[in-house]
Amino acid sequence: MKRLRAAVLISGRGSNMMALAEAARASDYPVTIACVISNRPDAEGLAYAARHGIAAKLIDHREFASREGFEAALDRYLRAEAIDLIACAGFMRVLTGNFVAGWEGRMINIHPSLLPAYKGLHTHERVLADGAPEHGCTVHQVTAELDAGPIILQARVPVMPDDTPETLAARVLTEEHRIYPQALAMLARDIQAKTST
Repeated sequence: MKRLRAAVLISGRGSNMMALAEAARASDYPVTIACVISNRPDAEGLAYAARHGIAAKLIDHREFASREGFEAALDRYLRAEAIDLIACAGFMRVLTGNFVAGWEGRMINIHPSLLPAYKGLHTHERVLADGAPEHGCTVHQVTAELDAGPIILQARVPVMPDDTPETLAARVLTEEHRIYPQALAMLARDIQAKTST
């Protein structure tokens, strides 16, 4: 079966992008990482992508007068690259409902909490402040409502008595790197199954 082409959207180092790229090296993985796109010129993940033969594209949101202008440029590039799936991996831009609607069912995100708990930012600090016994991460489909799309996969980690935001984040990140490639493959195979019938 033909591999689907995925774009990974990043704003920083792109460690989840690296996990996806690593998984995509397997011959039986249903996705190829076709390009990595960042909205920030200093994103370390762009250099990683270029070094590993993945198209690395900067679309700097600051060069556009509006959110819609940025998203139009992003959408044009994605469609020119014949992208089938989008994986947001530390992409620090909230996308408008119009953009999301154009990629409905084909765009996923990884979030560092057990959604629906702890939507938004600073999840590790908030979990510790609440004294929650466990934490984790969620891969979900992107919808117009922030961190509210259908859940694909979750992983749980215990919160230790001596945890800091940094130690907790590190344990959660290990799980992110494990489940994000699984979730992207699940979505790709689901799409392939629907289009082959």
